[in-house]
Amino acid sequence: MLVSDFTYDLPEERIAKFPPEVRGTTRLCVLKRDTGEIVDSYYRNLDEFLKVGDVLVLNDTKVMQSRIFCELSDGRPRELVVLEKHGRDRQKVMYRGKLHAGDVLTVLKADFSGKENSSSKRVEELSKLEKTGDYVRVLEILGNGIAEVEAFDEHMRAVELNDLTEEFGSVPLPPYLHRDASEADKERYQTVWAKYMGSAAAPTASLNMTEELMERLRKKGVKICYLTLHVGLGTFLPIRTEEVEAHQIHSEWFNIPLETLKEIASAKADGRRVVAVGTTVTRTLEHYAKTGFTSGEDDIYIYPGFKFKIVDVLLTNFHAPKSTVLMLTSAFAGWDLLHKAYDHCVEAKYNFLSYGDSMLIC
Repeated sequence: MLVSDFTYDLPEERIAKFPPEVRGTTRLCVLKRDTGEIVDSYYRNLDEFLKVGDVLVLNDTKVMQSRIFCELSDGRPRELVVLEKHGRDRQKVMYRGKLHAGDVLTVLKADFSGKENSSSKRVEELSKLEKTGDYVRVLEILGNGIAEVEAFDEHMRAVELNDLTEEFGSVPLPPYLHRDASEADKERYQTVWAKYMGSAAAPTASLNMTEELMERLRKKGVKICYLTLHVGLGTFLPIRTEEVEAHQIHSEWFNIPLETLKEIASAKADGRRVVAVGTTVTRTLEHYAKTGFTSGEDDIYIYPGFKFKIVDVLLTNFHAPKSTVLMLTSAFAGWDLLHKAYDHCVEAKYNFLSYGDSMLIC
């Protein structure tokens, strides 16, 4: 399969640059796989499309303020996104711009409060920022925009890079928003139930879920349970291979609690539906179905032709052309049907991508 086949016309004005003024007021397109029917609705009406006994699975990861700004010794600016560290692993970051092993970067005090971040503006803005006295040394370049690093202070004492991000970092908004995070993004680029710190990106299908809607779902008889997958920025990386199958996906840490596994097993035994909220939940559950692992590194890559064993219904965002998350959604809905629905939603002026509207595929 060719990556170029999985694209559609996405006008720039259809990309949501900011969250809705009130959480949960976005639209919902319901796509019925058995009939091909497309229904226009609202996210707040999700309970109308779920059934008594459905098991709704949410990702309870919490987004780190993992984006930090630095400069090389010659003053050239660099941006780093700190990835989750486990055990004795070296600290990994994703970076923009060229880096080499041995480079030492000065951490800057940066708060752009939602300003546009074009390349020319960024160089000018960074040149004016105050230095923190903390540094990052590049240990090894791993490829695909990822490096292993270590952090230290002005006295050459080792420090945790995660501590620096909490003090000097910002929310790692998707690059296609073309702006820096504002104070409002600290709340809105986070789910209302976010619990376990570790993600470099939000599980965006959940951003419009509200406590009021969750309460209505419970009263209807929908079971709600959780798992954790710490989202990496591989979500936003373009597929650079010509063939879909040749792409290599980044691994991400996950954990599925026993209570969640019991709810899912009971639902499958009774013929009830498992509803995955987002591609992160889908990949975690299908990785478990494939390997039997309940915790560890999840590197499953789902594209058309994949046979789903657990997920029956998918609640998800609208995804960028040629992306891995579009591949997963195409595998679930079928590309021809999904493409038809996307074209409908562009025409109907839905808002797309992370802060946009959603689709329920059932």
